[in-house]
Amino acid sequence: MDVQPQEIAIALTEDDRLQEVAREKRNEDNFAVGNIYYGRVKKVMPALNAVFVDVGHEKEAFLHYLDLGSQFRTLQSYVTKAVSDRRRLPVITKTPRQPEVGKEGQIADVLKVGDPILVQVSKEPINTKGPRLTAEISIAGRNIVLIPFADGVMVSQKIKREAERQRLKQLMLSIKPQGFGIIVRTVAEDKRVAELDNELRLLLERWEQCIKTLQQKEPVSLVSAEMGRTLGIIRDVLSPDFTTIQINDKDIYEEVRHYLELIAPESAKIVKLYQGTQPIFDHFDVTRQMKTGLGRTVGFKHGGYLIIDKTEALFSIDVNSGSKKIFEDQEQNAFQFNMLAADELVHQLRLRDIGGIIIVDFIDMDDKGHQQELYDYVRKLMERDRAKHNVLPLSKFGLMQITRQRVRPAVEMEVMETCPTCGGKGKIQPSILFTDTIEEECSYMSGRYGNGIQLHLHPYVYAYAARGWFMSLKAQWRRKYGVKVVENQSLAMLEMRFFDANGQQLQHAPEVKLEKPVKQEKPEPIKEEEPKKEEPKKKKEKPKKEAPKKEEEPKPKKRPARRKKKTVDNAEK
Repeated sequence: MDVQPQEIAIALTEDDRLQEVAREKRNEDNFAVGNIYYGRVKKVMPALNAVFVDVGHEKEAFLHYLDLGSQFRTLQSYVTKAVSDRRRLPVITKTPRQPEVGKEGQIADVLKVGDPILVQVSKEPINTKGPRLTAEISIAGRNIVLIPFADGVMVSQKIKREAERQRLKQLMLSIKPQGFGIIVRTVAEDKRVAELDNELRLLLERWEQCIKTLQQKEPVSLVSAEMGRTLGIIRDVLSPDFTTIQINDKDIYEEVRHYLELIAPESAKIVKLYQGTQPIFDHFDVTRQMKTGLGRTVGFKHGGYLIIDKTEALFSIDVNSGSKKIFEDQEQNAFQFNMLAADELVHQLRLRDIGGIIIVDFIDMDDKGHQQELYDYVRKLMERDRAKHNVLPLSKFGLMQITRQRVRPAVEMEVMETCPTCGGKGKIQPSILFTDTIEEECSYMSGRYGNGIQLHLHPYVYAYAARGWFMSLKAQWRRKYGVKVVENQSLAMLEMRFFDANGQQLQHAPEVKLEKPVKQEKPEPIKEEEPKKEEPKKKKEKPKKEAPKKEEEPKPKKRPARRKKKTVDNAEK
C-alpha cells in the first residue's frame, strides 16, 4: 500500500507478479460500492420502470424497480419513523411489516418525485453515467453479510460440503437477531461459533450507527461510508495464503492491524511497516509492472502482444503473434500463440478490473479441436476470477465474447513519457522499460550471430548500465549473452546499435532502416533539369508552325493553275 497525501494505491501481487491495482482518493466522497446515502427522488421514468435519485453526485443516480427489494415499503416506514423522532432509535422488530414489493409492478406506484429514500451504491460512476443504486441495504463483513428486514439464512454456493452448509445455516439461525437476514460468505467455511458471533455483533453496531447518523441528516447526504478500498480489499481477498502486507504510512498501518485483529487475529502479524528509503512500489517492482501491463500494447512470451482499446460500449482486445514463430506449421503456431495470449488476457482482465462486454480477436485457427481447447482453457483460467463472468465459444469470425461484472471504472494509467529531446511535442515509451528491450535484443542477436558482439549505447544509458560494477547490467549482459557494451556519443538517447568483432554493423540494428533513403540519393541524374531547359516546348511555339496561314494564301492560286494544266492536256489529247 502506497499511502500519499492525495490517494492510497493498493497493489496485490502473487509470486511477485502484479495481479490487481486499486486507487482510493483520500478525504473525498468517491461514491464507492457499499456507501449508504439519504437521497431524494428527482425523476420518475415509467418507460424505464426506474427513478433517478439525487445523492450528491454531479450525475443523478439510477434506481430500477427490481432493485427496490421485497421489503422496500417496510424499510421506508422504518426510515420515516426514525427521521420523525430523532431522540430515540426505532426497533426493527416493532416496525409493522408492510406489503411486499412484487417482481412485476410499476415504479410510479411506489415512488414519486420528491420522496426521500435510503439507498446504497451497487455500482460506482463509470464514464458519463452516475452511480447505480439499490434499496436493499446490506452491511458486509468478512464472513457474513447482514441484511435488515430480510428473513432466513443463505449460504454461499461455493461451499460444496453439504454437512458444512447445514452446520453454518443452523449456527446462524440460532444466533441471528429477529428482523435480520444473513448471507454466509465462502470464507466462513470451518469458522468457529465465537468468531462468527463477534462479527455479527460488529455488523449490528454498524447498522445502529448508520441509523443514528441518518437521524441527524437531511436528504441528499452521506449516511454511512464503506470502510474504504484499503480495508475492503483486505476483507474480500485476505486468505491464509497471504505472507505479508507492506504499508508505508504509520496511521494506515495501525488501522489495518487493528482491523485484522478483529476479523482475523492470526493474520495481524503479517502487517509490516515499510521504512525503506526507496519508494515502496519501486522496491517491490510494482512500478515497472504497472508501466508494462497498463499500456495500450501488452507483450507476452515469444514476442506476441495484445492491443487493448476501450470504447463507450465495449473493450476490444486484438491478439498478435509478432514476427517470431514457435512452429513452422501455421495452424500449430497460431494455436500456441493463442494459448499464451489467453494467460495474459485473463491476467489483464483482473489487473485492470475490466468489466462489461469484452471482444477478443484471436489469431485465426481452422482446426475445430484447437478452437474448443482454447475456449476450455480460457474458462478454466477465469474460474479464479472473483467477479461474475460469462465466456462464449469462438464465433465463425474467430471472436470470443466475454462479459464480466463491472462495479467500478477500469484501472487506467498514462504510461507514455514526455520526449526529453523535443520537450513535450511527442511521446516515447517509458524509459524504465528500455533496459528490458536491450536485454531482449541482446538475447536475440547472440542467438543469431554468436558471441563477440558489441552493443553501442548513448553515454547516459551506458552510465546507467555500468553502475554497480560486478552486478551491473553491463556485466550481466556480458556473462549471459557474451555482449560487450560500448559507449557511443553519436547515438540518440534511446538508440542502440550492434556490431560484430570486425566493426561491421549487424543487419538487425535500427540503423539499417536509415540506409535506405541514402541509397536512393545516388541516382541523382533524375534531378537533371537540362532536358527541360532544351525547351522542346518552344518548338511548338516557333513561328514556323504558322504553316496553316501560308496554306490559306496559295489555295485560290493553286487551284486555277491546276485547271489550266488540265485544259492544256485535254487540248493536246
